[in-house]
Amino acid sequence: MEELCGVGAAAPLRGEVEEPKQGSVLFLGGNEVKSSAVVKYSSAPPQAAFARLQEKTDLKLPPANWLRESAKLGPAGTTILGNNKKSKPFSSFGMAYDFIDSVGNDVDVVSDSENIKKLLKIPYSKSHVSMAVHRIGRTLLLDELDIQELFMRSSQTGDWTWLKEFYQRLIDQKWQRKKKSKEHWYQKAILSKFLYYSINGDGAAQPVPSTSKQHQEGPVSGESDEAGRASWPAPFEMPSSLSEDPGASNQGLKNDFVRNILWTFEDIHMLVGSNMPIFGGGRYPAVSLRLRDNNKPINVLTGIDYWLDNLICNVPELVMCFHVNGIVQKYEMIKTEDIPNLENSNFSTKVIKDIAQNILSFLKSNCTKEGHTYWLFKASGSDIVKLYDLTTLCEETEDKYQNPFTMPVAILLYKVACNMMLKKNQNKKHYGTIRTLLLNCLKLLDNGRHPQIIASANYMLSELFQLDEPKKEDSADFPINGNSDESYSEEEEEMPDSDENGSYSNSSDPPDDNKAVAIIKSVGELSVPEKYKSVHRIRPSCAFPVCHGTEERCRLVLNYVLEGLKSVDSSVKKEGDLPAADPSTPIPLKYEDESTSGGPECLEKQMALFLDKMGSFQKGKHSSQSGMIPGSWQYKMKLQLILKSSKAYYVLSDAAMILQKYGRALRYIKLALQCHDTYCCLCTSMLPEVLVFLCQCLTLCGDIQLMLAQNANNRAAYLEEYNYQTKEDQEILHSLHRESRCQVFAWATDLSTDLECQLSVSCKCYEAAYEILLFSNLKNQNPEQRIQVLKRMGNIRNEIGVFYMNQAAAVQTERVVSKNVSTTEQQLWKKSFSCFEEGIQNFESIDDATNAALLLCNTGRLMRICAQAHCATGGDFKREFSPEEALYYNKAIDYYLKALRSLGKRDVHPAVWDSVNWELSTTYFTMATLQQDYAPLSRKAQEQIEKEVSEAMMKSLKYCDVDTVSARQPLCQYRAATIHHRLASMYHSCLRNQVGDEHLRKQHRVLADLHYSKAVRLFQLLKDAPCEFLRVQLERVAFAEFQMASQNSSAGKLKTLFGALDIMAKTKGAFQLIRKELVAESEQISKDKSSAENMSPNDSSTGLNKEEVLKLLSIFESRMSFLLLQSIKLLTSTKKKIGGVNEEEVVLKTNKQVYSLLLRATANKSMTLLERIEVILNLLEQLTQGNEASDGGMP
Repeated sequence: MEELCGVGAAAPLRGEVEEPKQGSVLFLGGNEVKSSAVVKYSSAPPQAAFARLQEKTDLKLPPANWLRESAKLGPAGTTILGNNKKSKPFSSFGMAYDFIDSVGNDVDVVSDSENIKKLLKIPYSKSHVSMAVHRIGRTLLLDELDIQELFMRSSQTGDWTWLKEFYQRLIDQKWQRKKKSKEHWYQKAILSKFLYYSINGDGAAQPVPSTSKQHQEGPVSGESDEAGRASWPAPFEMPSSLSEDPGASNQGLKNDFVRNILWTFEDIHMLVGSNMPIFGGGRYPAVSLRLRDNNKPINVLTGIDYWLDNLICNVPELVMCFHVNGIVQKYEMIKTEDIPNLENSNFSTKVIKDIAQNILSFLKSNCTKEGHTYWLFKASGSDIVKLYDLTTLCEETEDKYQNPFTMPVAILLYKVACNMMLKKNQNKKHYGTIRTLLLNCLKLLDNGRHPQIIASANYMLSELFQLDEPKKEDSADFPINGNSDESYSEEEEEMPDSDENGSYSNSSDPPDDNKAVAIIKSVGELSVPEKYKSVHRIRPSCAFPVCHGTEERCRLVLNYVLEGLKSVDSSVKKEGDLPAADPSTPIPLKYEDESTSGGPECLEKQMALFLDKMGSFQKGKHSSQSGMIPGSWQYKMKLQLILKSSKAYYVLSDAAMILQKYGRALRYIKLALQCHDTYCCLCTSMLPEVLVFLCQCLTLCGDIQLMLAQNANNRAAYLEEYNYQTKEDQEILHSLHRESRCQVFAWATDLSTDLECQLSVSCKCYEAAYEILLFSNLKNQNPEQRIQVLKRMGNIRNEIGVFYMNQAAAVQTERVVSKNVSTTEQQLWKKSFSCFEEGIQNFESIDDATNAALLLCNTGRLMRICAQAHCATGGDFKREFSPEEALYYNKAIDYYLKALRSLGKRDVHPAVWDSVNWELSTTYFTMATLQQDYAPLSRKAQEQIEKEVSEAMMKSLKYCDVDTVSARQPLCQYRAATIHHRLASMYHSCLRNQVGDEHLRKQHRVLADLHYSKAVRLFQLLKDAPCEFLRVQLERVAFAEFQMASQNSSAGKLKTLFGALDIMAKTKGAFQLIRKELVAESEQISKDKSSAENMSPNDSSTGLNKEEVLKLLSIFESRMSFLLLQSIKLLTSTKKKIGGVNEEEVVLKTNKQVYSLLLRATANKSMTLLERIEVILNLLEQLTQGNEASDGGMP
């Protein structure tokens, strides 16, 4: 609710902000002056109408109610008559503390109304002006600076002697403090009595006997005299705890104005304190009451005084009571807008507006340094106004703390920053402003005297840097404009002297004035419109530092944290003998070889101790070595600072991890956990968000240990990174060691040289993080955190399982002599299996089917390694496929099938699905191959073995995808071709060895032919398997020969022979591939003659097995020769019986010719392999042409 400056409305509480409302716009003498006022606070009692006194009332006689309390008057000191005391030197600070929201941004000036009036009257008055000016953001605080009172104080305390000497030397050596005249006290007394008379009420206007007159006047004079003296606080007499005394009400810092008004005069916004008495009555709800001597006309200064008072308080009317020698004569009502036009008091409101704008521009342009005390001085009778920087002058001569304004300014800077910090999430552009406020606050404070404010300010500075922000915000939110510590950046360069910009400069001043910041050479200039323009722009971001990377940002945070910790530590009394530690001496980081430590067993004990300690946090245990009292400001602040440093080190560790600087990352996470350890030692109860952060730290530590294990080749570089320490880190550790030994997390952060230990530590970190989530009931509140931890637990258990599995495989490879499986192997299998099993459970608990399938796949691989370890080798007995091998291979198959069931379908994860299918196919194929090659005939019948092999081979084919185009497709095709080849060979062998059952023989014959055909088709698709293709074709030829042997008719035999020769003719493509590879190899050798001596005869860049080719070629030549000879014999005998047939003659002729050439070629032992291949290709070509010529005539 808005209140106009009357006394009729109820007063809001101190500091209560009301909705602003536009006040009246006054039109005065044709010049429009905009003025509005909103009461922010009022301690006045309900409005009382004034009593019009009768003529001839003697104001020299005191009324009955004089200086007495009543319901209408309100409490003593805050009556409707106003506070009659002289303005205190820190009055603006009291208002600023109460209305902290307005300081720094919205308000241009905070001051007592008396100071405002004194400034605006400068061009009209010859009186001296002495004011202290302070800058907080864009707000100026103005206070009266009674220089003579300072000098009186300095003679008693020794303070300010430098200013006294400076003043007497440069300002005015002759000016002495004038004692107030008896007339002054007389006028003051009758004014007080007049106001009390004017209170409308019973007995208000009754005079008391004259005998009491002298008795009552005494206190008035004494009170006034006491009030006339400024109450100057001694330096550093502020309360020890700012938080406990936010009002800072002692030593003159209390806001003791009756009203605090937000006054807008044109475009100037001012927070003004006023004690003017306001009454009700007349035509308006509020009037001001003035007493004037009828013999003394109103002058311009009085008129300006009355006009400004009414404008500031938004009072529309002035009631003036005239008296002669204390006897009331008459009353006169004057509207506020008519005051500038009174006789003998005529002035231009436009000029007053120009004066206000010029003075504000002058001060804003020159009072640029936040935290500095500026002195605006005009000597009595002088036209020159000078502005001095007392802080700079003080620092040149004495301790800066001799300035009594130092502490109030520092506290105000701190309070404004605190207030903005509460809103910092709403608008990040204020970060730079807050930082500037805090840095300037810290410049004014002494660590030994104000540790709490310094620690708090440094903590707030660290809070400005959001450690979890994306990097792009470093430059996006804050324009790059340097790292200036100065405030709001009104440039400190002064504009050159010119008519447009005013004439405040030092260029033409006399030598004695060279210490002035700026000078107004004539007060008349203030009346010139826009004579002084504020040409200094305010930087919107206040020079917030631009951090070009995460590390730089974190280092700034740690620097502020360290300064805060130093302040806290310096204020804590050392109750016991703390270990003497030199901050410049590095604190050794623990490092030891795993061989000297307890290994995994020791790790388990440390883990148990850690979890026991974590459980104790829930019970509220507390221990501090430095003797800090829980609940004290040191205790609370150190907790906050330690937690902030822990977060900064965590972010540094995460950044180093991304850069693959794993040694550095481990060092930073160690520091983060040491900070957290200290926090846990101090904290009586752990907050959920702190426990979640601890989980994040342990999770990151586990990640780092895993990366160190996987990059063991760079261990030396990581060790060097790990052992490096900055001085800043050492000093923070020194502060931590005041509270804790910082060893709770040592098990997690030591850099080990043992791979197994690193993997175990990583796993234990994840387990610890998960345990914290479990016993603190955070897993449901932080499902994402739980999923991440479980996923990492599953992954590290897979890594450890693979590690043990590979170790078992290595032991198996080294085992040559012994036939039995060693105990070491079995233990490694158990460890590996246990890890895989736990990992599968982890992934299944978070429904991660893909990773569960991968671990099931690895378990299947472990079973295959177990199977391989049980194969019987050596000795006098024949190798057979053992039951143990079958058992483990079947277990492997079960795990692969579980993996497929876990995935459900290929769409879930095609790559993993294909991989599991391939492994399953491989397992079936391996088992079938071993059963076929090492048939367990001592335990099983041949038929049963053949059946099992056939089933396994067909299942292998089922999971071997030859159709899907992928990188693995050629492998699948080769596998399928091999399976068909093996099955065909098996059925071929069965057919040769089987006697009796004709139906079964026929079945085997059909199956063998079918699988040979499929094998050929698949090998033909492959361009890198000519030998395999050739072998299958030769087996088919042998199969045809076997069939021909059982045939009786010549026609049947001829048909079979021609079929076998056709098979041989189709091998032309394989021989062409072999020739191509041999030619390429020959050309390569000829190009590299210099290195030809170093190449062995069997070397081949294409990987062609020449021995295999020679062997197959010899068989091919032998079988081709046999088939050609048999065909010639049969064709010749058929020709004799039946007579000549042209087509058969052509074939016979061709076969004879080819046979003849083949015999000559095989007889020539000097032919090279390539030449022999060429001969075969030539013969196959002739054979093909001969067969084509005889097509249609063959039987």
